[in-house]
Amino acid sequence: MASIKERIFRKEDPSVYETKDSHLEKTLTTKDFLALGVGTIVSTAIFTLPGDVAALHAGPAVVLSFLAAAVVAGLVAFAYSEMASAMPFAGSAYSWINVIFGEVFGWVAGWALLAEYFIAVAFVGSGLSANFRGLIAPLGLRLPKVLANPLGTDGGGIDLIAAIVIILVALLLSLGVSKASKVENILVVAKVLAILLFIVVGLTAIHPHNYVPFIPKYRLNPDGSAFGGWQGIYAGVSMIFLAYIGFDSIAANSAEAKNPQKTMPRGILGSLIIAVALFIAVSLVLVGMFKYTAYANNAEPVGWALRHSGFGIVAAIVQAIAVVGMFTALIGMMMAGSRLVYSFGRDGLLPKWLGQLDQKKRPNHAVVLITIVAVLVGAIFPFGVLSQLISAGTLIAFMFVTLGIYGLRKREGKDLPDPSFKMPLYPVMPLLGFLGSLVVFLGLSKEAKIYAAGWFVVGLIIYFTYGMKHSYLSQKNSQGEA
Repeated sequence: MASIKERIFRKEDPSVYETKDSHLEKTLTTKDFLALGVGTIVSTAIFTLPGDVAALHAGPAVVLSFLAAAVVAGLVAFAYSEMASAMPFAGSAYSWINVIFGEVFGWVAGWALLAEYFIAVAFVGSGLSANFRGLIAPLGLRLPKVLANPLGTDGGGIDLIAAIVIILVALLLSLGVSKASKVENILVVAKVLAILLFIVVGLTAIHPHNYVPFIPKYRLNPDGSAFGGWQGIYAGVSMIFLAYIGFDSIAANSAEAKNPQKTMPRGILGSLIIAVALFIAVSLVLVGMFKYTAYANNAEPVGWALRHSGFGIVAAIVQAIAVVGMFTALIGMMMAGSRLVYSFGRDGLLPKWLGQLDQKKRPNHAVVLITIVAVLVGAIFPFGVLSQLISAGTLIAFMFVTLGIYGLRKREGKDLPDPSFKMPLYPVMPLLGFLGSLVVFLGLSKEAKIYAAGWFVVGLIIYFTYGMKHSYLSQKNSQGEA
């Protein structure tokens, strides 16, 4: 009988995933993946983060924070593109690392991403709810606090609007990815047009003196974090990186791609390029309209800047479209999260019913689970605590993927296909991607690292008490040895 060490470090045969995922409908094109990526990356954050980071850490140099975060995200995106081209499996990093390094490493990477999806879905749902309530407030429509806020927050019991929106998106996904992608495509176009409207109108209200000094003098904030100087820019990078991690949602759906060799790199890299351009443009315009200090503790800097520049109607239009556009992030995250949960069930690491498809080949059991968890997380937990887990968990998965390129190259053209897209400047670029992710991770708060450690302890307990015993890979090898 194999030892525990041999069992947990065994690697999955990629042909097994090809067979298991062959039942998923392959309907998604490059256009769908671009919409999915832009819709997920360019979500609530673009309307809030530029103002927050400028006021808290970087001043006008918030643009440099976005640019530095984009460089790291870009390095990782190249690795994701090659991985997704060579292994278009559901579950993205979880499945890839399972094949390259072994089951226990795959579980850790997948568990890291699961934190992102569970919390991010609830986080975006809460942001949509807050913006929607802000829109209807001038009409005299207000929900009682018990139905407007999470449990224990300002007299709250449950964020009812967030829960309803998450359930509506789940119902849309249950109809299949082709229908969800059509809705996604339309909403992404509307959201991008709203952002472009802000940029064009905002350019007419820029005051050049607001950019001076571009990099404010370094000092410490009351909470001990850095403001100004290169230290403030670095602090901004760790805060901003959360905005760029959405390209994982594209890779998670690669098993449903048409011609993944071409569609996956185009979707992943193309959506990131579009998102970076939009984030940098919004940041430049926003800090040019008003001095960065005006955005301190401002929950809606884009709308506020437009209204205080005399563009009230434009502000209402942009915010209304932004609320609708937040559906795109929910669609992308719930699609990706449900495919990850499906992958865990497919491999027996979580109950096998999660890996079952319905009569129309849709992983709706996994959709139900991520919906229930997201609603509960959004109803019960304060986001100031949990949102830090999103970046920490995802950065750990990114480190696995960038290092995984070295193992992938040894097997391309052998038991894995030789993909048409490969990460350039090998072997230097994968190392740069790993080091960049590590540097951003080290810049996270102490609390974020503690929460991440706790999340991984829980994950390892689940693996060793349930996953390892029920894993199809372990069972298959045990039967082979018998």
